[in-house]
Amino acid sequence: MAVDSSLSSPLGPPACEKDAKALRFIEEMTRNADTVQENLLAEILRRNAETEYLRRFNLGGATDRDTFKSKLPIITYEDLQPEIQRIADGDRSPILSAHPISEFLTSSGTSAGERKLMPTIQEELERRQLLYSLLMPVMNLYVPGLDKGKGLYFLFVKSETKTPGGLPARPVLTSYYKSDKFRSRPYDPYNVYTSPNEAILCPDSFQSMYSQMLCGLLDRLSVLRVGAVFASGLLRAIRFLQLNWSRLATDIESGYLDSEITDPSIRQCMSDILKPDQQLAEFIRQECESENWEGIITRIWPNTKYLDVIVTGAMAQYIPTLEYYSGGLPMACTMYASSECYFGLNLNPMSKPSEVSYTIMPNMAYFEFIPLGGSKAVELVDVKIGKEYELVVTTYAGLCRYRVGDILRVTGFHNSAPQFHFVRRKNVLLSIDSDKTDESELQKAVENASKLLLKECGTRVAEYTSYADTSTIPGHYVLYWELLVREGERQPSHDTLTRCCLEMEESLNSVYRQCRVADNSVGPLEIRVVRNGTFEELMDYAISRGASINQYKVPRCVNFTPIVELLDSRVVSAHFSPALPHWTPERRRR
Repeated sequence: MAVDSSLSSPLGPPACEKDAKALRFIEEMTRNADTVQENLLAEILRRNAETEYLRRFNLGGATDRDTFKSKLPIITYEDLQPEIQRIADGDRSPILSAHPISEFLTSSGTSAGERKLMPTIQEELERRQLLYSLLMPVMNLYVPGLDKGKGLYFLFVKSETKTPGGLPARPVLTSYYKSDKFRSRPYDPYNVYTSPNEAILCPDSFQSMYSQMLCGLLDRLSVLRVGAVFASGLLRAIRFLQLNWSRLATDIESGYLDSEITDPSIRQCMSDILKPDQQLAEFIRQECESENWEGIITRIWPNTKYLDVIVTGAMAQYIPTLEYYSGGLPMACTMYASSECYFGLNLNPMSKPSEVSYTIMPNMAYFEFIPLGGSKAVELVDVKIGKEYELVVTTYAGLCRYRVGDILRVTGFHNSAPQFHFVRRKNVLLSIDSDKTDESELQKAVENASKLLLKECGTRVAEYTSYADTSTIPGHYVLYWELLVREGERQPSHDTLTRCCLEMEESLNSVYRQCRVADNSVGPLEIRVVRNGTFEELMDYAISRGASINQYKVPRCVNFTPIVELLDSRVVSAHFSPALPHWTPERRRR
């Protein structure tokens, strides 16, 4: 479609007039970021002025930023928990928001060890939908022709629960997929999925995955992008194909759906889609029966242009495995969001995973940033390039100066809106003594050890978690590794894995190494190799306890006894660091 040149955007030439409008909106918001923020906070404060929470702080009708920040404290979930519990129990008075709380959005079950209830209001769905509507116009600037095919996305819902007061409590993506915004979305040639709504909305994860994979195979030549919410979810889909390709091929050959798929809506919609295709069935068998699954994504879906998955933060450790299965396809991280709030989008979605930066959209919420090591929050437009900050949000739904728990590094600006690299979740730690290891340090140590493993025997770390084992004296770090051994490559030797232990220790911070070398307060690091499929069992266990399949992330530290026992029951070999890591007092004094 020809686009009127008057609608063009500084971001690039839009693919259509709808895209042009979206790109111009991004430009308008980011050019006027400070004014948008000022007006947005004033609107929130005016609207919620008579709520119980705001009346506590005697704002006296003030809606300016200085008064707001001088009177309201920065808070955590624990500070707000009594009010949230009252709402959950059925109190419908305006406690946090003047608008009725429509539901609670549950945070990931593996973040900070508990599922948090985030209050939301109906109009927040509109705000989230607005951000979704900006993603494809940006992607179309980098990948042409996406209107000529479909996306194979593995998307799932979780059966929702009710609070004692009767409000739904469910993950944010479940809320979105069950909404009319998603279910009755208008046709958009740039956003067509292979998966029918019936498959996505099925609460049974096996039946949902099976039917989504089957539809993806039936429409394999139309697929231009493959994705899931998190990288781990896409790898789970590949693992599912490894386990179930024979059954899927049988369905394709016969034209009849497997009897284990009992959901009536799925069976009805699949009766219109599934037709006998012996040639495709033979192709699936030929590709999948081999032990060599390198490049399997592009072998089965040859027109795939990129993977659409989150590979930042803790998800970065999946990058090598995704590269293996995809044959090195680009990985696009398109947006930055949480249960508390949707924050922004990636204006350069085809950038390398290590270079991903998200542009904060100032119309989504009121944002503040606490410098690491500091206490005074600064405005969105006042952050400094290269500095790291903790994110604080104030939302229409009633969260005021709420610490999200994400640590972000400023990488630049688009117009006056800052761009951030997601660094880590705050306070995800391993600790035995005075040592404290956060998620990013642990990730780096695993990456360094993985390089040694790959160099020596062509093996990758497919998945990992850790545990501070204090049953020994002194206590020590335990890493549970599930390995991906390439076809024809040998299993790593005991000697190689012990050197991986030492490589990890050399990569950890100086306080840890001092504890090992000088204080003898931490014992040698241990790697316990678990059998293949262990981390899939771990996810199944978490889902059985109420975690969302969409939001599930492998916990990078575990301490819940049943989980540790599950992991230990799957150990096939154990290996300890053979020597002390390097440490000197001079390094300690830096």
